[in-house]
Amino acid sequence: MQKPILSKSTFIRGLQCEKSLYLYKHRYNLKDETPAQLQAIFDQGTNVGILAQQLFPNGVDASPSSHFKMQESVFKTHEFIKNDYPIIYEATFQFNGVLAALDVLVKDNDGWKAYEVKSSTSVSETYINDAAIQYYSIVNSGIDLKDISIVYINNQYVKNGTINIHELFTIESVFDRVQEVLTHIPEQVEKLKQVIKQEEIPNIDIGAHCDTPYSCDFKGHCWKHIPEYSIFDIANLWTSKKFQLYEKGITSFDQIDLDNNHLNANQLLQVSSELNNAKQIDKKNISIFLKDLSYPLYFLDFETMGSAIPIYDNTRPYQQFVFQYSLHILPEENGVLSHSDYLAETATNEDPRIGFIKQLINDCGTFGDILVYNIGFERGKLNDLIELFPQYANEINNIINRLKDLMIPFQKRWYYTPEMKGSYSIKYVLPALVPDLSYQDLEIKEGGTASTVFAQMANGGFTGDYEKTRMNLLEYCKLDTYAMVKIFKVLNKICNV
Repeated sequence: MQKPILSKSTFIRGLQCEKSLYLYKHRYNLKDETPAQLQAIFDQGTNVGILAQQLFPNGVDASPSSHFKMQESVFKTHEFIKNDYPIIYEATFQFNGVLAALDVLVKDNDGWKAYEVKSSTSVSETYINDAAIQYYSIVNSGIDLKDISIVYINNQYVKNGTINIHELFTIESVFDRVQEVLTHIPEQVEKLKQVIKQEEIPNIDIGAHCDTPYSCDFKGHCWKHIPEYSIFDIANLWTSKKFQLYEKGITSFDQIDLDNNHLNANQLLQVSSELNNAKQIDKKNISIFLKDLSYPLYFLDFETMGSAIPIYDNTRPYQQFVFQYSLHILPEENGVLSHSDYLAETATNEDPRIGFIKQLINDCGTFGDILVYNIGFERGKLNDLIELFPQYANEINNIINRLKDLMIPFQKRWYYTPEMKGSYSIKYVLPALVPDLSYQDLEIKEGGTASTVFAQMANGGFTGDYEKTRMNLLEYCKLDTYAMVKIFKVLNKICNV
């Protein structure tokens, strides 16, 4: 059997961008390193696929001995079919230089049926193309396929005890939709095979396709001519508008015609502030904001997690729920700052939210304003807790009613500096106001990593130093609220000068 030219994944890659396909095949060394969070998503997809096999129990596994020996699966699959095994996991087929693996192949009274598992919550057009190349490879390998379906996550499922896989997963036939695109598959296959065989890298410029449907892992190479801080970093500017500027040869701020640009006021502020190295400070509105605050002041930040497969009872797939908080307390102006925090234990498999809310109620007292950064997030999580623990509704509502948003002065551009790069995220505001305070020295530097690490601890997939990692989680969240304290003090100093 000849070595395959295309796989299911490289076919999808080629449909998105032929240059990406060529680079993947011939210049793999130019590929960007896979971020830890993206790898966690890939790993989660693998775990979802394994769990979904329970929908079709007692199957045989055609997986190869390694990812680099995928053709082993083709031979295994052939032997399993030949010996009348009705359920085959990782069934793999090769036809016309295309190798396609399938999560589950099942033979019932109607005949052979294909099932591809996705960790998403709906069927996308990309999944239809994915299923179509599978169908093409399977039926042309001699299998009379009666149906092909996508198995995906039902995000309305609520865990209550042992996972009910029949409620967790939705099975949707995509047979008719596959037939609609199937006629284009042979032509697409031949075109992509020719792309791989050509000697030169396809001359394809950057564009919106670089991030649709997936963010390409060759952007580091293809975008190297774009300045580190460019028109593509203008906040809330439509992607189409960014590429309109790019197509006119505009990549840096100094190339923008500030009198004829169709930028809104905040975007113009970002550009002009960068060009002129100028700050914008509205002391009047900042002062009004600060004078409206009542001591003692609490600086509060939550960390949340969610997973495709619910870990705790009364949670849904991908539902973001609290597992950690940090709280700095300033009893009065120029008072002594104190700190409290909570991080759920994972060893007991106890719902982290009950300990969270009990301690939070105690730590927040009954009066004084509670400063958060992006009030909608914390308010939403607290309302979720009221729904789950109505017995604490009064106490939680007391906390909600005392929330104040420290993001407002930056969101409304009462305070803006070039270092903020058009953003009012605390990760940009902090270095702009307090440059000596940084997340870079921490083991965990941002919330996505914190969420991923805790999820691994909770579902039993964590293999690192448990106690050290818990300390890393606590240090990260602590810096979030300490950063808020420092930002608050900078605003105070501005208004008192």
